[in-house]
Amino acid sequence: MYDIFEGFLKDKKKVCIIQAENPDGDSLGSAIALDYLLDGKENSLYCPVDIPKYLRYFPDWSRVTNEFDFDAEAYIIVDTAAEILLSKLLDDAAIRNRLYSAPVLVIDHHETPDDINFPHESIIEVRPACTELIYRIAKANKIEINKPAAEAMMQGIMSDTLGLTSASVTDETFNIMAELTKAGAVISELEENRRELSKKSPRILDYKADLIKRIDYSLDGELATVHIPWDDIKEYSDEYNPNVLILEEMRMVEGVRVAVAVKTYPDGKVTGKIRCSSDLPIAERIAGYFGGGGHPYAAGFRTYDMTYEDVLKELVKVVTEANDEE
Repeated sequence: MYDIFEGFLKDKKKVCIIQAENPDGDSLGSAIALDYLLDGKENSLYCPVDIPKYLRYFPDWSRVTNEFDFDAEAYIIVDTAAEILLSKLLDDAAIRNRLYSAPVLVIDHHETPDDINFPHESIIEVRPACTELIYRIAKANKIEINKPAAEAMMQGIMSDTLGLTSASVTDETFNIMAELTKAGAVISELEENRRELSKKSPRILDYKADLIKRIDYSLDGELATVHIPWDDIKEYSDEYNPNVLILEEMRMVEGVRVAVAVKTYPDGKVTGKIRCSSDLPIAERIAGYFGGGGHPYAAGFRTYDMTYEDVLKELVKVVTEANDEE
């Protein structure tokens, strides 16, 4: 399967690496790592939204632009195979036409089925992080992993596994981290840099306190939800993603098995980020109910067909059904 990568890149000099419209540490690490692994090519890194400030501990985050490269000979989409997460691209007729006509490779590690409708090749394998999959692709194709690529992959793996603590982590993940260390990545230095550049302002800490007060509990405390309206998104997201601020706090509340942060937008869009406990790993199932996807312990969705109140009712329903099936 990994040999698709070498064949896809053959005779191509200009490659555009695409993240979805919800960039995170794993997607950013994947894009930056590929930039270094494809040494000798004219690479561009594209994301339809600005990289959030809380992710700017990646040294090369500024390489990512929201100016689409129409001159690229090939496009690599990282960390998603869900078309709904590419809607900002596909809503642009010129970008959509380019993706339909040019060679496209999708690299993703989620369990959610590939539902991208335009022609493409894919390397999809369930792994703890997309950056781990990219490491495997590089090794299989005998691509040298230099220090900057190793650092980007290590940061991506750390991000998507909550510092190597998620249930998806395997012994192979630790072996890969050891190999990345041999390639020059120093986990203590990367973590120190992340902590320093991810510090919260007093304003954000006050906002986090407000979010904590807003948490609602259902199903005898097993389901925790919080509403993040457009005014919050507009005011705080550029400085710190409200989901990142609150979800782990919600998940760590005694008795909570499912935590969901729900954002609402003026155009009727409703999004949800889900985290689940190890004794009820149904995040992917919940997200799939709304047309999204992800992992058993972490997933997300987007819908234009429901109000915030509708989403809450359906969340209660699907979590109740999952409990009944235990």
